[in-house]
Amino acid sequence: MAKTKITVNSNGSLRVEGDEFELVDKHGNAYGLGGRTLVSICRCGLSKNKPFCDGSHKGHFEHEAEAFDLPPKK
Repeated sequence: MAKTKITVNSNGSLRVEGDEFELVDKHGNAYGLGGRTLVSICRCGLSKNKPFCDGSHKGHFEHEAEAFDLPPKK
């Protein structure tokens, strides 16, 4: 997989996958991903393992993900 791909899951997480990507905190410190090429990022705020998804959103978070175009930059 050449590019990093981020998938917005309906009623759930952001799925990040790719051969190479880095996830950093607000200070620029990298999370240790243990060689993973796929992680899921929490969008609901309920995970006990933030920023990673632990499935806590099930039944508590609704968002039907459908792509759309943003307006042009000003």
